[in-house]
Amino acid sequence: MNTDAFSVRLDHGTKARLQKLAKSTGRSRAFLAAEAIEQYLDINEWQVAGIIGAIASLERGKGVPHERIKQWVASWETRKEHRKPKAA
Repeated sequence: MNTDAFSVRLDHGTKARLQKLAKSTGRSRAFLAAEAIEQYLDINEWQVAGIIGAIASLERGKGVPHERIKQWVASWETRKEHRKPKAA
């Protein structure tokens, strides 16, 4: 695998935790940091893509009015729980 190096500043506590985890897992700090960054990117790229998709959907006029969502949520765990509202 082709890799590049860069530096990152950590507070002392975070660096100590990283060192401790590296020692207890037999991995290097660099390996753990790279793995953590990769997982962070996966989660956040997924989330941002979802937000962008939702905004585009709203711009196309597909959405549920806030009041209908409030009514639906308020009905949760009641005898007359409403079905999930559908987009317009």
